[in-house]
Amino acid sequence: QVQLVESGGGLVQAGGSLRLSCAASGLPFSNYAMGWFRQAPGKERDVVAAISWSGGSTYYPDSVKGRFTISRDNAKNTVYLQMNSLKPEDTAVYYCAAGWRGTASRYAHNYDYWGQGTQVTVSS
Repeated sequence: QVQLVESGGGLVQAGGSLRLSCAASGLPFSNYAMGWFRQAPGKERDVVAAISWSGGSTYYPDSVKGRFTISRDNAKNTVYLQMNSLKPEDTAVYYCAAGWRGTASRYAHNYDYWGQGTQVTVSS
């Protein structure tokens, strides 16, 4: 079965950095677009980064543009999210997702598989 397993979350001070990883199995990873989403308590799940199947196209919302970088290693079936200059408002559970359509989409409904999430907490 398909599994997406996130790792790398934790507690960091404002201005610090974290790198999240998502290891995929059970699917042809190199054919899938990948996305990172986050959900804070009482809020909707929002995209923070997306990358196409080839890595040639990415998407970032304005809230993280210039601070977050998504990348993928198709040989390792892994997608990464480098987060720099973290802010307290970045605190959330971060989820990775895989979408067979292959394009870097900002919309959650375009993703077919989801990981269990990893907590990121940014202290002020």
